[in-house]
Amino acid sequence: MNKKILILIGIIVLIILAVGAFYIIKNHETSIYTPISIETTAKSTDGLTIVPTMQDAITSNSAWCGTFQLVWNDLKNESIKQDIIFTPQEQMATNLNKEEFKSSMISDDSYYKKYGVMTPALKTEIEQGIKDKFNQTSDILDSFDWSNADPNIYFFYTMLYKKFEFLQPFDILKKGKFGSYSNVEYFGIDKNTNDVIGDQIHVLYYNSQDDFAITIDTKTNDEVIFCKNPTGNTFHEIYYNMNIKASNYTGNKSFANTDEFKAPYLTFNELRDYTELEKKWFTTADGNHACIEKALQTIKFSLDEKGGEIKSEAGIVARYQGVAMPETPRYFYVDNTFAIFLREKGQSLPYFADKIDDITKFQ
Repeated sequence: MNKKILILIGIIVLIILAVGAFYIIKNHETSIYTPISIETTAKSTDGLTIVPTMQDAITSNSAWCGTFQLVWNDLKNESIKQDIIFTPQEQMATNLNKEEFKSSMISDDSYYKKYGVMTPALKTEIEQGIKDKFNQTSDILDSFDWSNADPNIYFFYTMLYKKFEFLQPFDILKKGKFGSYSNVEYFGIDKNTNDVIGDQIHVLYYNSQDDFAITIDTKTNDEVIFCKNPTGNTFHEIYYNMNIKASNYTGNKSFANTDEFKAPYLTFNELRDYTELEKKWFTTADGNHACIEKALQTIKFSLDEKGGEIKSEAGIVARYQGVAMPETPRYFYVDNTFAIFLREKGQSLPYFADKIDDITKFQ
């Protein structure tokens, strides 16, 4: 009898815990919207890939911001004084050396740059600089080691920060589908929206419901561009192809009162560690050598019916060394398939050759 009572009490406790868990989850649901959120390790096959330039190949979910290009430009132009060449060369380094994006392509009040010998004092100066300019704190500075004040180690840093508002807030629309995904939150314009809200939209081209591009004005000098079903393997190709379509479009470029628009809420926060560029030595213009010890980039982005916000940081730690480049050990292990030749000195051909796959035939 006592055993049955204990089982009954256990069942009641489980029911109470389940009800309590449901109540907690229910009270933590977002009151307005739940944005599409991407927060994964860069280069993952099903997440968001951060690329350093617009010329790098992209995956189905990719992002780019010019901050890493800006720190690379400073490293290359202010310190190395020539293109950065690895052996073997990395394609992303080749693309970065082209300097497709420069600080002249963005307003001075949108970015902060600093470089110098890597000391705690430099870190403090950067922290104060981004505080004074953007009222922001860094997400990456603490990821670097500032304890070793080595005069041969330099740090290059950039932050880009922008917050923009649309001329008029868009309407919050009902949830809908995005590809095969359901229950996605949207903002935009439908038949019930005030016509004045559509005046901030300009049509680049509209070939069909699945092939169009538009720009949206903001209260600052920023434009938000949407391009549906883009074509190209890089952001450079996508942007180029979009502009070609826009220049060839002869239709109505005004957003009409009967037109409708919707876009999903977006938010992501991504960190990229450029391990491909780290621990590889290269030559400086004065014949010395250097290597990138650590290279990081972050991108935070959000977009809703009122506007958006972007914050991106990039940092590179570079170590400089004298003329003698550190020796990398090489391992000449003849421990798999090989060929052996015997040749007399001065002769163009060998007099013996052997290829060995199965060593048991020779031992």
